[in-house]
Amino acid sequence: MWGWGIAAAAALGLQHVVARHRGVRIAAGVLKPLPILLLAVLVVSETAPVDERYRRLVVAALVLSMAGDVWLLFPERFFVPGLVSFLAAHLLYIAAFRPGGGAGPSDWFALLPFAVFGAGMLAYLWPHLGRDRAPVVVYVSVIVVMGWEAALRAGAPATPSPSGALALTGALLFMLSDGLLALDRFARRFSAAEAAVMTTYYAAQTLIALSVRN
Repeated sequence: MWGWGIAAAAALGLQHVVARHRGVRIAAGVLKPLPILLLAVLVVSETAPVDERYRRLVVAALVLSMAGDVWLLFPERFFVPGLVSFLAAHLLYIAAFRPGGGAGPSDWFALLPFAVFGAGMLAYLWPHLGRDRAPVVVYVSVIVVMGWEAALRAGAPATPSPSGALALTGALLFMLSDGLLALDRFARRFSAAEAAVMTTYYAAQTLIALSVRN
């Protein structure tokens, strides 16, 4: 089931990118949330998840991501609801990725590269944010923590292989996708933004969905 499901999600995602590039907005809008819906169905249908709690949190995050996709079909009017939906999805991913036990010294050291990424993104975007500074700071902080928690889970001895690596790679791609989106929206428009954002986004969600499998 996973084989054809991932292939179908990839095909739908590609069709969305192509439709958007060609300016067929209605088709692009209809197609946009479908890959995430399909991934959510695959995760729900998995008969041997790595952990039932992990599966539930990933499903909930996918559903909220799909809601964010729908809101952001109209970014001029519904950018904030879209941002909130994805913020909530990232919080659910943080809860899913969080390994048991408290963070030790080496775990806090692992936060450093993610914090540098977040600080660099904010420094570059800051002059362009205007009234959006507060929500963007919150959002960047959350995606930094999400990436960090995914790294801690990947390094935890109790995390099954390859679930940890899949989720970590997905989290890193999600951070890249969000960074490209912020760059295009606030700082510098570029023609390949839609394709780059959506390609990395779909890849990220696919890898995180795959991490549910045992």
